[in-house]
Amino acid sequence: MSVASLRKRVEGLLALADVRIGGDRPWDIQVEDDEFYARVIAQGSLGLGETYMDGSWHAASLDGMLVRLLRAHVDEQVHGWAAILDGLRAHLINLQSHRRSFTVGERHYDLGNDLYRAMLGKRLVYSCGYWRDRDGRPLPDLDSAQEAKLDLVCRKLGLKPGMRVLDIGSGWGEALKFAAERYGIVGVGVTVSREQADFARELCQGLPIEFRLQDYRDLSGDHADERFDRIFSLGMFEHVGYKNYATYFDVALRCLDRDSDDGGLFLLHTIGGNKSVTHTDPWIAKYIFPNSMLPSAQQIAEQVEGRFVIEDWHNFSADYDLTLQAWRDNVEAAWSQLDARYDERFRRMWRFYLAASMATFRSRHAQLWQVVLSPEGVPGGYVAPR
Repeated sequence: MSVASLRKRVEGLLALADVRIGGDRPWDIQVEDDEFYARVIAQGSLGLGETYMDGSWHAASLDGMLVRLLRAHVDEQVHGWAAILDGLRAHLINLQSHRRSFTVGERHYDLGNDLYRAMLGKRLVYSCGYWRDRDGRPLPDLDSAQEAKLDLVCRKLGLKPGMRVLDIGSGWGEALKFAAERYGIVGVGVTVSREQADFARELCQGLPIEFRLQDYRDLSGDHADERFDRIFSLGMFEHVGYKNYATYFDVALRCLDRDSDDGGLFLLHTIGGNKSVTHTDPWIAKYIFPNSMLPSAQQIAEQVEGRFVIEDWHNFSADYDLTLQAWRDNVEAAWSQLDARYDERFRRMWRFYLAASMATFRSRHAQLWQVVLSPEGVPGGYVAPR
């Protein structure tokens, strides 16, 4: 197919979203290399992301352009070979098996604490902030929103001094640190990132918190007799995979101290999709979160059934767009001070990642859920804080 024919086809797809090639609006795109047309048609989202990384095109408002594509469902019009292969692989093998569980830690979370400290702000919390206070008033900045989110989690779980708390996917340790300092808990955190585990141990020196470099499935191994009054998991469930959801919830149920007065609570904080899928976008899988996928409400509910009572299901997806914008502002301001290993192609990759994530939430194609679960139902009912 000629370049002219390919361009005409791409122009037709973009027109569905009122995006023009060579236009002068912020969401219009400027094409620098004609290879862009063939790769987008052949590879879909993978080709779109890679050609942006290669400098083949740009847009003044990258997130503005991408949200228009998503709102017009242009992404559903082009399915490249990578998406087909990823779907087949997800069907044939367990992409999130125990053997593969540390891959995302090594390839994403171990990129460098300097990058994440620059991007995430005062608190290294790599999940959605809660951009309102206890009275529902808007908060001014990222650090306040992350503190509000951590406090919301603690309040939803009803944390009290002396409670034993498990954090599945503990990141850099900020959530358990907050819970220990503000609510007096004793905690254990598990992560598949060596960089995160080392940082968290140093951050929480002197606090009654232990961090382990460990897959969640091993919580039923050497520490099989451990029980916790409360469990939370913030932004980790996206790495579990639909073939492992039953195991994940079984582990959480087994780790709760069901003999306590209230039987325990588990808070699941996760990004979710509007449709049930088995794998993630090909570009995201290759460059950002290998072996990841977003759960649907149906997939969560099916696995919770027979294991937990759903006490509360809270959606505050619009807050993720605000969080991502703050992360983008932080990292853009810090590029010149970061290590040279974050070269120009990496920077374009990271910009595309953050912009695509903003567009996904702004278009409401993805949600942010906090789900509170109890093994037997809270006696007298559960009143959900906001």
